[in-house]
Amino acid sequence: MKNDFSLQGKVIVVTGATGILGEAFVNAIADAGGIVGVLGRNEKIADKRVATIMDQGGEAVALIADVTNEQDLINAREKMLSKYGKIDGLVNGAGGNIPDAVIEPGKDIFQLNMSALQEVMNLNLFGTILPTQIFGEVIKNGGSGSIVNISSVAADHAVTRVLGYSLAKSSIDSYTKWFAVELANRFGDKIRMNSIAPGFFLAEQNRTLLTNADGSLTERGNLIIQNTPFSRFGNPEELTGALVWLLSDASKFVSGTKITVDGGFSVNSGV
Repeated sequence: MKNDFSLQGKVIVVTGATGILGEAFVNAIADAGGIVGVLGRNEKIADKRVATIMDQGGEAVALIADVTNEQDLINAREKMLSKYGKIDGLVNGAGGNIPDAVIEPGKDIFQLNMSALQEVMNLNLFGTILPTQIFGEVIKNGGSGSIVNISSVAADHAVTRVLGYSLAKSSIDSYTKWFAVELANRFGDKIRMNSIAPGFFLAEQNRTLLTNADGSLTERGNLIIQNTPFSRFGNPEELTGALVWLLSDASKFVSGTKITVDGGFSVNSGV
């Protein structure tokens, strides 16, 4: 029986694959039969994740690259092509925030750190657009494929402190819709672009904002839990059902859509 949710034989590159969410992404793709390009800046972690996938009978290759460096991405693309001859999908998982771009409550909002905000925008937005340009060219030449971007609930809600991150994720939403339409205008239903909007998941970028050194929740962490109907943070593996669906043929009539995975946070009125 045909399984439209299978990624068997599909070659999929995942950026940000050495991060916490990235680990769940690459493992889920491998479990669904996909061949994974594990792309990130940390070579040691990338190699370890490739080894884990290979030990479990899957296939993967480490791609050491910075998503804001065009030549790094071209080198990664050529490595995938030399080994597999094609690329069927791309997950733009790289992103995050930096401490200097966090707007603390006592900070003067008319004295923002512009260079830090620009750095966050560059990492999240252009770190999505540039890989799409580099790897998407191969997907286009192959005739079909799926691209998945990572948005955030911060794109639609005024989440305090994370201005740069919110701006970048809002821009990714606009880019996803625009590019999905342009893909359809040029290639019909062959190449699709969608996004996933995670709620609150503990990762390196937000751990110090949400938890104390002893693992207890900060005031901000408690507020998030109080406003999440599931009353907890998400587990990275809980994003992978949406990811595999969007990469697979099971979603072949879906493009320009954002799938929110947030335990009900974004629909909760607080009442």
